[in-house]
Amino acid sequence: MENLLSLSFDYLSSFDGVKIRKGLRQLEGLLAQICLSRTTTAAERRRSTAIDGVAKSSPKDLASLSEDPAFREFFKLQEGFEWNVAIRLISCLERLLGKGSNGQNDLLLVSTLDLLRGVLLIHPPSRSLFAREIYMNLLLDLLEPSSCPAVQSSAVLTLVTALLEQPSITRCFESLDGLLTVTSLFKNRGTSREVKLKLVEFLYFYLMPEIPYAGRDAANAHGGPHRSPSKASRLGSGGRERPEGAEGTKTTNEKQSLLGRYLNNVEDLVEDLKETAPFGTNFG
Repeated sequence: MENLLSLSFDYLSSFDGVKIRKGLRQLEGLLAQICLSRTTTAAERRRSTAIDGVAKSSPKDLASLSEDPAFREFFKLQEGFEWNVAIRLISCLERLLGKGSNGQNDLLLVSTLDLLRGVLLIHPPSRSLFAREIYMNLLLDLLEPSSCPAVQSSAVLTLVTALLEQPSITRCFESLDGLLTVTSLFKNRGTSREVKLKLVEFLYFYLMPEIPYAGRDAANAHGGPHRSPSKASRLGSGGRERPEGAEGTKTTNEKQSLLGRYLNNVEDLVEDLKETAPFGTNFG
């Protein structure tokens, strides 16, 4: 696995778009081997091959994934700087962003962001990279009006993944005027409808009660990512009170006040969030 990672990192460090694409595909192949499983029976393989010409793959069950030797090896390698995939993808984003906007470069940006999102999901500790201002600013730069809609949409989704269960990174996002960046793009007349929908979804996500990630120790103890409970009932009355042990978090009311500096009718968003209760969130 180290040899494959080393080879893909060499390609990603290039300024040649063809080599970068090759490096991205190698990493995608590695993650596919770890996270997907081939159909097992001969009948299933023949049936899927007859229909599509290839044997289909399906996602592995999350519970079994953490027990998979290949996944455990990959997760362990991500704990060190030398083999961390996220930092390499972020560096690749920096180089691509410096090359300006054109069709091929935009495709590489989207592919890099998509892959980064997957890595952040299967190795949550890598999200801590975005607590550094230089890397958070990189995501915000991708949300500039000059970026193409596909890049903007992918950057919004990557931002959500970076902030997921990471209140300290959310505070970094706020301190760098991230809310101003997001709302300015939303109010820009040139922003596409698809991107605006993604931004509204982001605002709903931002306003939700915060549940901190359990941390490195829990991940190591289980040999993989720790899954926090999906319901926010552990946070008491949703947006109004900060529970014991949740230092560094903000309530929905506090975030509503911050967002209200840049956007009107935030109260309507909060009311809608309470009514729809996504992911079973209890706002009390």
